[in-house]
Amino acid sequence: MFERHWHVPILAVIGCFVLASCAHREVPAKTTAEQSEVEVGTTPVIERPIGQHLTVSSEFVPFQEIDVYAKEAGYVKQIFVDYGSHVRAGQLLAILEIPELEASLQVDEASIRAQSDEVTRADREVSRAKAQYNALHLQYDRLASVAKTQVGLVAQQEVDDAQGKDLAQQSQVEAAEGAHAAAQGQLEMAKAKLTRDQALYAYSRITAPFDGVVTQRYANLGALMQAGTTSTQATPLVRLSQESLFRLVIPVPESDVKYIHIGDPVEVRVPSLGRDFVGKVIRFSIDVKADTRTMHTEVDVPNPGGQLIPGLYAEAILPVDQKANALVVPVQAVNHESGKTTVFLVNQSNHIEDRPVTIGQQSANYLEVESGLNLGDQVVVSERSGLKAGQLVKPKQVAPLVYEGSGKDDEGSK
Repeated sequence: MFERHWHVPILAVIGCFVLASCAHREVPAKTTAEQSEVEVGTTPVIERPIGQHLTVSSEFVPFQEIDVYAKEAGYVKQIFVDYGSHVRAGQLLAILEIPELEASLQVDEASIRAQSDEVTRADREVSRAKAQYNALHLQYDRLASVAKTQVGLVAQQEVDDAQGKDLAQQSQVEAAEGAHAAAQGQLEMAKAKLTRDQALYAYSRITAPFDGVVTQRYANLGALMQAGTTSTQATPLVRLSQESLFRLVIPVPESDVKYIHIGDPVEVRVPSLGRDFVGKVIRFSIDVKADTRTMHTEVDVPNPGGQLIPGLYAEAILPVDQKANALVVPVQAVNHESGKTTVFLVNQSNHIEDRPVTIGQQSANYLEVESGLNLGDQVVVSERSGLKAGQLVKPKQVAPLVYEGSGKDDEGSK
């Protein structure tokens, strides 16, 4: 009994010692440095442009859009355009038939011919009166000369009679010249009336005032077009829209008015076309509406390819509060905990610092750092979970993540 109880404990102790020795040889213990050092992805603090972008929805409207009226009432004799017709400035749209003006032109031409004949007759009358005046004037000069040199040879009565006839014929010449001038004036008036009627008749040919596209057609062949200048019930011939240039009307909030300048570039996104266009701020009202607290702003968008059409929905993205060289870090590098904003900074000894920072503007992918970091500092952007200040790490520089849906990686929006 004694030997039995003695040998069992000894064997158990020996077995445990052997197992512990084997386990110690197969899994060697790690050092403290090896257990704490982890690899983290870092990126440097850089300078780049950053700023806010104001996004406003609007609709495309033509730069110019007018209803084309007839200047003179008449019947549509010919029409050369229809819905969707593209026209050039000066191109003929329609021809009106205006019988009254056609008759007036004929009367004007007849009046000009009659007045021309009257001018010719008056001119001949002036020539006849001048010829008679010259003869009587010479006769008076001869009698007056003889009476002066040879006193008593010619009676004074004859001299006086000759002088009277001379003066009377001179009056006849002046009267003939007056009649000629009057006839000439009547001729000029007849010509002026013809020019006026021709100008009015020219309005029977309705032309396009600018390059554009016909978006509405209101008249057909034979329709009576009322003069657009005299009748409030006049119907236009067509509606014409300029298609080479469009404008977007944008209400800019009062807080962003100070950032709007003539010539600012504007990105215009058209979801229905899946395309972006480039516009420019061309004009604004320089006042803020009291009811909406916005400023009327217009962006011109060229349309050389003709893809834009009136009424298309668009998003105008205006740059506001832009900074050309801001100190920035990627969005994923910033910690927001307990009301504090910090970043994990890897110092020169490869230890983590939980550095407080002051943040300025924010874009889709970057944050502006106003204080707390310097250009070139390495901040942690990946493997950040579980990191603590003072921890030894192995930094590996990586590219920051880019949010693909932002369109531009430096773009913020309101």
